[in-house]
Amino acid sequence: MNKKVGFIGCGNMAQAMIGGIVKSGIVSKDSIIGSNSGDKNLNITKEKYGIETTKDNKEVAKVADILILAVKPHMYPAVIEEIKDYVKENTVIVTIAAGVTISFMEKAFGKKLKVVRTMPNTPAMVGEGMSAVCYNDIVTEEELNEVVRLFESFGKVEIISEKLMDAVPAVSGSSPAYVYMFIEALADGAVRDGVPRAKAYSMAAQAVLGAAKMVLETGVHPGQLKDNVCSPGGTTIEAVYALEKNNFRGTIMEAMKACTDKNLAMTKNNN
Repeated sequence: MNKKVGFIGCGNMAQAMIGGIVKSGIVSKDSIIGSNSGDKNLNITKEKYGIETTKDNKEVAKVADILILAVKPHMYPAVIEEIKDYVKENTVIVTIAAGVTISFMEKAFGKKLKVVRTMPNTPAMVGEGMSAVCYNDIVTEEELNEVVRLFESFGKVEIISEKLMDAVPAVSGSSPAYVYMFIEALADGAVRDGVPRAKAYSMAAQAVLGAAKMVLETGVHPGQLKDNVCSPGGTTIEAVYALEKNNFRGTIMEAMKACTDKNLAMTKNNN
C-alpha cells in the first residue's frame, strides 16, 4: 500500500495497531509517523517499531494519507482544533474512540471530510483484535478497503452501519475485561481446589481460547457446543445448572446494557 499512515497518539492501542501493520508489511515502517505529547510512549514506539515520531501533531496531519486519531474521546475537540487546517484534502480520518460520531467529526472540522469510524479492542496487541468499522459516503471503496486491510493486520474486522456502533463496546470493545474476570474466577476456583496459581491461569486461559476458536472455526451454534460438553447426569451440566440458577447470562447482559448506556451517554454528550 503506497500510503503514508499517521497516528496522533502513541498509547497502548496505537502501539498495538502499529505493531500489526509493521509486522504484516502492508505499509513499511518508513511510511508510518506517530505523534505523542509525552516522551515515554513516543520513545517506546520509535525504539520498538522503528517508525518516525514527533511531538508535533500538525507535522503528522500535514503528511498523512490515512490519519488515525488514537487519543481518548475527551481529547478529540482539542486535537481537531489543532490539526484541522493542516490535514490534506483527500486524507481519510480514522477514529478509534467510543462516542465519537461521524457527524461530530464533520462539525469539529467544519467541513465534509472522509471519515472512517472504528472500534478496535486491546487483543490487537497479540494480533487477535476485533474491530467494527463504519464510514461516511465520500469514502471510496478503495479507501475503505485500505483501512480494513490495516485493521486486519492485527485481527478481524466487521463492517456495520453507524447506528450499531454504540452497541459495539459492550460486545467486543469492553468485553475483554469481562473475559479476564471470568478467567480470573476460573483460576480462583481451581486454586481453591488445590491447583497451583500459575497452572490455574494457564489452564483457564487456554480453555477460553479453545472454546472461542471452536465457535469461530466450526460455525456450530454456541448452544450446541455447550450441549456437546454436557453429558447426562455429568459434572458439566451440574456446573451449568449452578450458573443458570445464579443468573449468569442475565448478569452478562445487564453488564452489556450498562456499557451501552454509558456509550450512548458519551455519544449524546459529544453531539
